[in-house]
Amino acid sequence: MNLTYALRGKLPRTLACLVAAQVLLTPVVLAESTTIDAADLLAKADAIRFPKQDFDVEVSISTQSPGHAADVREYEILSKGNDQTLVKTTAPAVDRGQIMLMKARDLWVYMPNVSQPIRLPLAQRLTGQVANGDLARANFSGDYTPTWLREEQIENEGYHVLELRAVDRGVTYHRVLYWINKANHRPYQAEFYAVSGRLLKPCRYENFIEMDGQLRPARLVMTDALHRSEVSVLEYRNLRSVSLPDKYFTKDYLKKLE
Repeated sequence: MNLTYALRGKLPRTLACLVAAQVLLTPVVLAESTTIDAADLLAKADAIRFPKQDFDVEVSISTQSPGHAADVREYEILSKGNDQTLVKTTAPAVDRGQIMLMKARDLWVYMPNVSQPIRLPLAQRLTGQVANGDLARANFSGDYTPTWLREEQIENEGYHVLELRAVDRGVTYHRVLYWINKANHRPYQAEFYAVSGRLLKPCRYENFIEMDGQLRPARLVMTDALHRSEVSVLEYRNLRSVSLPDKYFTKDYLKKLE
């Protein structure tokens, strides 16, 4: 009788508990089996921003602030991989001939009226809302450790949101939040943070046009987080893949590149 009672009463209840437990466990298993590779997403977005191979591109930076005329500066960037870059100032005329050289995370500036290159930090402001590292570093991969945070819907588009943590103090920003389009891996926007946790500036990637065989963002809009009326717009043009000799990326050769 006790066995019959167990079969009729206790066993169904036990099975129900097992089924309920399985339902609760199932989302955890699915989440683990569909883990998103944040490093792969970051690499794909980087490849859209700039070519992996050597390239040359022209950049104009226009900075707007209340009560002042727009400040416009022109640069030419020569990049070899992600750790060797030359940034040549082409305008205004008074600054023409200044060249920044980046090797790994070491950055120097050469000025025609100074005999030796001067060491600079990547995080130092170059002009407006733009830091040295914003031009000198082509990609985020290698400088940051990415973690996938969540998905977001913005204007009917799905986005991966990554958190990027600086690998060391020599990187331009301590922390970055980065939105990447789920459908095509295009970068959409970024937020750059200081070591203190303060938001320095948001950035939008806009005007995707074909450059060097790929649709790439030709415009970046950087806004001061505290003073939203202070904006720097970076316009990229004439991007092309080139072969750049190693000798260009040495301090001794900077004078020859004026």
